Amino acid sequence: MRRWVVCLLMTAVLAFGSGSVEAATQQANTAMSKWKTMDVCARQAQKAFPDFSADSNAKRDAALKNCLNANNLPPREPMSPPAH
Repeated sequence: MRRWVVCLLMTAVLAFGSGSVEAATQQANTAMSKWKTMDVCARQAQKAFPDFSADSNAKRDAALKNCLNANNLPPREPMSPPAH
C-alpha cells in the first residue's frame, strides 16, 4: 500500500511539474529571441555608422534606438559617451 502511494505521488509530481518546465522553456526561448534581435539592431547600427566621430556616434545611437522601438524591445544605454 505504501509503495502504491509513493508511486502515485511521484506520478503526480512528474505530471504537474512538466507544465512548469515547458513554461520556463518558452520564456527562455522568448528572451533569447529578443536578445538576438537586439544584437542584430546593434550590428546594423554599427555597420551603418562605423566611424567614431561625435556625429556618427549620435546617428548610431539614434539608429539603434529606432530599431529597438520598431521591434518593441527595451532601450539600451547609448553606445557613445554623453556629449559635454
